[in-house]
Amino acid sequence: MGSPGTPARVAFFGLLGSGNLGNHGSLDAMLAFVRNRHPEAEISCICSGPDEFERQYGVPAVAMTWYQEHGPGRVRVDDVARKMFGKVADLARMPLVVRGYDVVIVPGMGVLETTLELRPWGFPYALFLMSLSARMTGAKVAFVNVGANVARERTLRWLFTGAARLATYRSYRDAYSRDAMRQMGLDTSRDEVRPDLAFALPAPAPVEHRQRTVGLGVMAYRGTNADRDRADEIYATYTAKIVEFARWLVDGGYRIRLVTGDPSDLSVVEAVSDDLRRTRPELAGKQLISEPAESLGELMTQLAGVDLVVASRYHNVVSALKLSKPTISISYGTKSDALMEQMRLAEFRQPIQDLDVPRLIEQFRALEARASSVVPALRAKNAEYLESLEQQYDVLSAALFGTENLSRVALDQGD
Repeated sequence: MGSPGTPARVAFFGLLGSGNLGNHGSLDAMLAFVRNRHPEAEISCICSGPDEFERQYGVPAVAMTWYQEHGPGRVRVDDVARKMFGKVADLARMPLVVRGYDVVIVPGMGVLETTLELRPWGFPYALFLMSLSARMTGAKVAFVNVGANVARERTLRWLFTGAARLATYRSYRDAYSRDAMRQMGLDTSRDEVRPDLAFALPAPAPVEHRQRTVGLGVMAYRGTNADRDRADEIYATYTAKIVEFARWLVDGGYRIRLVTGDPSDLSVVEAVSDDLRRTRPELAGKQLISEPAESLGELMTQLAGVDLVVASRYHNVVSALKLSKPTISISYGTKSDALMEQMRLAEFRQPIQDLDVPRLIEQFRALEARASSVVPALRAKNAEYLESLEQQYDVLSAALFGTENLSRVALDQGD
């Protein structure tokens, strides 16, 4: 922390400013925590899209890496050279950036995951350099309710565990993530498990609607690092099955609200929309809704007007469950499975690479029939999650800002 009496200088760190709603939802929750509990703090961001971040939040931001700051080369050879130079330049640049802060917060997100395509010398390298630079400059680092899985690549394992080991505070959004870090060699005996930060976001008021409406959350899924050679095939297969399910919904009289979590998902939205306009022209106009959302809060407002949700992206599923909507998860990672188990909806999930549309229809019908009993159970779980997150805010205040509510911290330690 800076000198006594001076405001704490706080930076948020992550893949922010790129349009991913889940990442920004986690940020929004932590931003509210800092502003509400520590209004004197000076806030900024170290992220992948500083210009967009400043436009959206009005908060100062700097690029995470030298390459992001200076941009790509005009031709491939120049671009490769700039990337290589950038990795070396960041060794000196990151300490200079981080030394301007007292606290660096990594707000949620799957920063220690490999469930989607990921290269070690991209974000994992930047994350490690940030943690190392903070240790060198005396800044506190907090990994708050992050996601993790066991990385198979040795370099990724080293970068992930190294970054986490240097942090002042660590918590995970599920027990699976904490266990994954333990399996990779990190001492997690003092680390906490807390709900996903998005469960702390305010829930919008319910929206009245007459027609049965389904929130269909889609994503441009192309597999993991191991699937790079089959990425296009995986994407095409997934999209075709989503289109097939969308046809069944409109034929059954349901209205569909398409939702996304990342700008890349718009290609799947277009595929569904184009197919229904071509094959069901008399239905598509009145039974298909697709509106952009700039934040997870806006997405939740959209989902407030649906009856059931079928979604692929993790934070689409989180948003639906936050609103106590009966939900089916088309899961691309264990994080989604873990969440559905916690919500006692484990039978209403499918792995994304083996998506079976007839089975999905059966699950949908079963969930719809049980909706009246599912909703109260979800509301009770949401209340439990919110209480846990409030307790964590007290712990974070003590660990990062040197302030605490003693009764709340004592309650947390007694759990």
